[in-house]
Amino acid sequence: MEDESFDVDALIDGLIEREGGYVNHPADKGGPTCFGITEAVARAHGFAGPMKALPRDEATTIYRRLYWLRPRFDQVARRSSRVAGEHFDTGVNMGPAVATTFLQRALTALNRNAKDYADLTPDGRVGPLTLHALDAYLQTRGKRGGETVLMRALEALQAERYLRLAERRPANEAFLYGWLANRIGAIG
Repeated sequence: MEDESFDVDALIDGLIEREGGYVNHPADKGGPTCFGITEAVARAHGFAGPMKALPRDEATTIYRRLYWLRPRFDQVARRSSRVAGEHFDTGVNMGPAVATTFLQRALTALNRNAKDYADLTPDGRVGPLTLHALDAYLQTRGKRGGETVLMRALEALQAERYLRLAERRPANEAFLYGWLANRIGAIG
Protein backbone atom coordinates (compact mmCIF):
# COMPACT_ATOMS: atom_id res chain seq x y z
CA MET A 1 0.00 0.00 0.00
CA GLU A 2 1.22 3.52 -0.79
CA ASP A 3 2.83 5.30 2.17
CA GLU A 4 0.19 7.28 4.07
CA SER A 5 2.49 10.30 4.12
CA PHE A 6 3.10 10.14 0.37
CA ASP A 7 1.72 13.11 -1.54
CA VAL A 8 2.19 13.09 -5.31
CA ASP A 9 0.88 16.67 -5.48
CA ALA A 10 3.70 17.81 -3.19
CA LEU A 11 6.19 15.87 -5.31
CA ILE A 12 4.95 17.60 -8.47
CA ASP A 13 4.87 21.02 -6.77
CA GLY A 14 8.47 20.56 -5.63
CA LEU A 15 9.51 19.61 -9.15
CA ILE A 16 7.77 22.65 -10.64
CA GLU A 17 9.53 24.89 -8.10
CA ARG A 18 12.92 23.42 -9.09
CA GLU A 19 12.14 23.71 -12.79
CA GLY A 20 11.02 27.34 -12.54
CA GLY A 21 8.86 29.22 -15.02
CA TYR A 22 9.48 29.98 -18.67
CA VAL A 23 12.96 29.23 -20.03
CA ASN A 24 14.27 29.36 -23.58
CA HIS A 25 17.97 28.56 -23.25
CA PRO A 26 19.79 28.59 -26.61
CA ALA A 27 21.77 25.43 -25.74
CA ASP A 28 18.66 23.41 -24.85
CA LYS A 29 17.79 21.08 -27.72
CA GLY A 30 14.28 20.73 -26.24
CA GLY A 31 13.48 24.36 -26.99
CA PRO A 32 11.30 26.57 -24.79
CA THR A 33 9.96 25.12 -21.56
CA CYS A 34 7.59 26.32 -18.89
CA PHE A 35 7.58 24.65 -15.47
CA GLY A 36 9.90 22.10 -17.10
CA ILE A 37 7.33 21.10 -19.75
CA THR A 38 8.75 21.26 -23.27
CA GLU A 39 6.80 22.94 -26.03
CA ALA A 40 6.49 19.62 -27.90
CA VAL A 41 4.94 17.90 -24.86
CA ALA A 42 2.58 20.82 -24.21
CA ARG A 43 1.43 20.80 -27.85
CA ALA A 44 0.96 17.03 -27.85
CA HIS A 45 -1.39 17.47 -24.91
CA GLY A 46 -3.50 20.20 -26.45
CA PHE A 47 -1.90 23.42 -25.22
CA ALA A 48 -1.85 25.82 -28.18
CA GLY A 49 -0.87 29.11 -26.53
CA PRO A 50 2.54 30.68 -26.05
CA MET A 51 4.74 28.65 -23.72
CA LYS A 52 5.12 31.65 -21.40
CA ALA A 53 1.37 31.35 -20.75
CA LEU A 54 1.25 27.63 -19.90
CA PRO A 55 -0.92 27.42 -16.77
CA ARG A 56 0.72 25.79 -13.77
CA ASP A 57 -2.29 23.51 -13.28
CA GLU A 58 -1.92 22.26 -16.85
CA ALA A 59 1.74 21.48 -16.18
CA THR A 60 0.66 19.60 -13.05
CA THR A 61 -1.86 17.58 -15.06
CA ILE A 62 0.77 16.70 -17.67
CA TYR A 63 3.26 15.61 -15.00
CA ARG A 64 0.67 13.46 -13.25
CA ARG A 65 -0.55 11.78 -16.44
CA LEU A 66 2.68 11.39 -18.46
CA TYR A 67 5.34 11.08 -15.79
CA TRP A 68 3.48 9.45 -12.89
CA LEU A 69 0.46 7.39 -13.94
CA ARG A 70 1.32 6.30 -17.49
CA PRO A 71 4.76 4.88 -16.57
CA ARG A 72 3.22 3.29 -13.44
CA PHE A 73 5.43 5.14 -10.98
CA ASP A 74 2.41 5.14 -8.65
CA GLN A 75 2.97 1.38 -8.37
CA VAL A 76 6.57 2.00 -7.31
CA ALA A 77 5.26 4.44 -4.67
CA ARG A 78 3.14 1.64 -3.18
CA ARG A 79 6.43 -0.03 -2.30
CA SER A 80 8.74 2.93 -1.63
CA SER A 81 7.88 6.61 -1.74
CA ARG A 82 11.58 7.54 -1.67
CA VAL A 83 12.40 5.41 -4.69
CA ALA A 84 9.24 6.59 -6.49
CA GLY A 85 10.16 10.24 -5.91
CA GLU A 86 13.65 9.72 -7.32
CA HIS A 87 12.24 7.65 -10.16
CA PHE A 88 9.73 10.42 -11.01
CA ASP A 89 12.33 13.20 -10.94
CA THR A 90 14.70 11.23 -13.17
CA GLY A 91 11.82 10.31 -15.47
CA VAL A 92 10.87 13.95 -15.95
CA ASN A 93 14.44 14.95 -16.78
CA MET A 94 15.54 11.92 -18.82
CA GLY A 95 12.30 10.19 -19.78
CA PRO A 96 10.33 7.59 -17.81
CA ALA A 97 11.83 4.68 -19.77
CA VAL A 98 15.37 5.77 -18.89
CA ALA A 99 14.43 6.11 -15.21
CA THR A 100 12.87 2.65 -15.22
CA THR A 101 15.91 1.18 -16.97
CA PHE A 102 18.06 2.61 -14.17
CA LEU A 103 15.79 0.94 -11.59
CA GLN A 104 15.89 -2.38 -13.44
CA ARG A 105 19.67 -2.29 -13.83
CA ALA A 106 20.19 -1.41 -10.15
CA LEU A 107 17.81 -4.12 -8.93
CA THR A 108 19.54 -6.71 -11.11
CA ALA A 109 22.98 -5.70 -9.88
CA LEU A 110 21.77 -5.89 -6.26
CA ASN A 111 20.12 -9.34 -6.45
CA ARG A 112 23.24 -11.28 -5.41
CA ASN A 113 23.55 -13.25 -8.64
CA ALA A 114 19.80 -13.92 -8.80
CA LYS A 115 19.71 -15.49 -5.30
CA ASP A 116 17.13 -12.97 -4.07
CA TYR A 117 15.04 -12.65 -7.26
CA ALA A 118 15.47 -13.11 -10.98
CA ASP A 119 17.51 -10.76 -13.14
CA LEU A 120 15.46 -8.15 -14.99
CA THR A 121 15.61 -7.26 -18.65
CA PRO A 122 16.11 -3.47 -18.72
CA ASP A 123 13.14 -2.75 -20.98
CA GLY A 124 12.16 0.61 -19.47
CA ARG A 125 8.68 -0.53 -18.39
CA VAL A 126 7.39 -0.94 -14.84
CA GLY A 127 5.66 -4.31 -14.96
CA PRO A 128 5.01 -7.25 -12.66
CA LEU A 129 8.60 -8.55 -12.77
CA THR A 130 10.09 -5.16 -11.87
CA LEU A 131 7.58 -4.69 -9.05
CA HIS A 132 8.24 -8.22 -7.77
CA ALA A 133 12.00 -7.56 -7.80
CA LEU A 134 11.53 -4.30 -5.90
CA ASP A 135 9.33 -6.06 -3.32
CA ALA A 136 11.85 -8.87 -2.91
CA TYR A 137 14.77 -6.46 -2.69
CA LEU A 138 13.12 -4.36 0.03
CA GLN A 139 12.08 -7.46 1.95
CA THR A 140 15.58 -8.94 1.76
CA ARG A 141 17.55 -5.77 2.48
CA GLY A 142 15.11 -4.03 4.80
CA LYS A 143 13.02 -1.05 3.84
CA ARG A 144 15.12 1.82 5.22
CA GLY A 145 18.60 0.48 4.49
CA GLY A 146 17.53 -1.07 1.21
CA GLU A 147 15.98 2.18 0.04
CA THR A 148 19.12 4.13 0.88
CA VAL A 149 21.39 1.81 -1.10
CA LEU A 150 18.97 1.67 -4.03
CA MET A 151 18.73 5.48 -4.05
CA ARG A 152 22.54 5.72 -4.18
CA ALA A 153 22.64 3.31 -7.13
CA LEU A 154 19.92 5.25 -8.99
CA GLU A 155 21.66 8.57 -8.38
CA ALA A 156 25.02 7.13 -9.50
CA LEU A 157 23.46 5.98 -12.79
CA GLN A 158 21.81 9.37 -13.23
CA ALA A 159 25.02 11.30 -12.53
CA GLU A 160 27.02 9.14 -14.92
CA ARG A 161 24.48 9.83 -17.66
CA TYR A 162 24.69 13.59 -17.06
CA LEU A 163 28.48 13.48 -17.34
CA ARG A 164 28.22 11.44 -20.54
CA LEU A 165 25.71 13.92 -22.01
CA ALA A 166 28.11 16.79 -21.33
CA GLU A 167 31.05 14.89 -22.78
CA ARG A 168 29.18 13.96 -25.96
CA ARG A 169 27.64 17.39 -26.55
CA PRO A 170 29.73 20.28 -25.20
CA ALA A 171 26.69 22.62 -25.25
CA ASN A 172 25.27 20.46 -22.43
CA GLU A 173 28.09 21.65 -20.18
CA ALA A 174 25.88 24.73 -19.65
CA PHE A 175 23.47 22.47 -17.75
CA LEU A 176 25.80 20.00 -16.01
CA TYR A 177 26.34 21.97 -12.80
CA GLY A 178 22.59 22.53 -12.37
CA TRP A 179 21.77 18.91 -13.12
CA LEU A 180 24.22 17.70 -10.51
CA ALA A 181 23.26 20.38 -7.97
CA ASN A 182 19.49 20.19 -8.38
CA ARG A 183 18.79 16.61 -9.46
CA ILE A 184 21.23 14.36 -7.61
CA GLY A 185 20.09 14.00 -4.00
CA ALA A 186 17.14 16.34 -4.49
CA ILE A 187 14.62 13.68 -3.50
CA GLY A 188 14.48 11.53 -0.39
